[in-house]
Amino acid sequence: MTTRAVVIGCGHYLPARIVPNAEFAARLDTSNEWIVARSGIERRHFAAEGETTSDMAAAAARMALQDAGLVPDDLDAIILATSTADLTFPAAATMVQDKLGMTGGFAFDVQAVCAGFIFALAQANALIIAGQARRVLVIGAETFSRLMDWDDRTTCVLFGDGAGALVLEAQPGTGTSDDRGILACDLNSDGRHRALLYVDGGVSTGTIGHLRMEGKEVFRHAVEKLAETAMAALDKAGLNPGDIDWIVPHQANIRIIQGTAKKLNLPMDNVVVTVQDHGNTSAASIPLALSVAKARGQLQPGQLIVTEAIGGGLAWGAVALRW
Repeated sequence: MTTRAVVIGCGHYLPARIVPNAEFAARLDTSNEWIVARSGIERRHFAAEGETTSDMAAAAARMALQDAGLVPDDLDAIILATSTADLTFPAAATMVQDKLGMTGGFAFDVQAVCAGFIFALAQANALIIAGQARRVLVIGAETFSRLMDWDDRTTCVLFGDGAGALVLEAQPGTGTSDDRGILACDLNSDGRHRALLYVDGGVSTGTIGHLRMEGKEVFRHAVEKLAETAMAALDKAGLNPGDIDWIVPHQANIRIIQGTAKKLNLPMDNVVVTVQDHGNTSAASIPLALSVAKARGQLQPGQLIVTEAIGGGLAWGAVALRW
């Protein structure tokens, strides 16, 4: 018998403030048409003053727990993927643990920027397969609006805030690709490309800093590497692109999403797209998209989902799972 990490609940949270492209067009040399044509983004959400990453993560977590029919003390672990933790330390995951009222287990953060949720899923899967945890809450949450250079029209229009969460539970499987749950993970990084996407602040500078990105180079790496990692995850699971019901990609840019789908020979009808409403929410992007897709009725039990992401580092990866 094989142990699988099966999704039994999901949830998300978006801040109340919706920021349409018109807000940027009013003060920058840009337009709604320019932003939509280059990114597909029409609006995004920004956190309120005083609203933190852990606040949003806890809200998404409560929805996921309710969806799973669980209470916080049913969990063994919390893994929070974020690059915008409330403080340098402690881990924002421990703050979520406290806000949920979870009195046992353990909690920690994972930092792999936009690929963070993929890395967190892989960690949760490993904990469950190893028998170290039976139920793991995996969250992606970001307040990227606090890292923006508001004079840089090429980056500040792309990002938004939000959170998404999944509850994974150990369940028996047959060891075949017909099992529900995570079937395979593929993780990668290459620090030679770290200057393509980074924040120019931190402990070494004594400042929060701003996000800096070489957009054309990131785009070039993204389409190639996302298709490759998706294929690698499928190969590990003994599957091929024709088996996919849904791609749930990192929601960074509609052109990257379209390019990756084309490389996998899959129509856009098989791709979950939320970038137009949320912008790039970094590590929150994939769990947000999964929760929204479930609410829409797009995801059905037994369907094969491939989810992939690339972010600063560069770090990238994919997970193949059966819903």
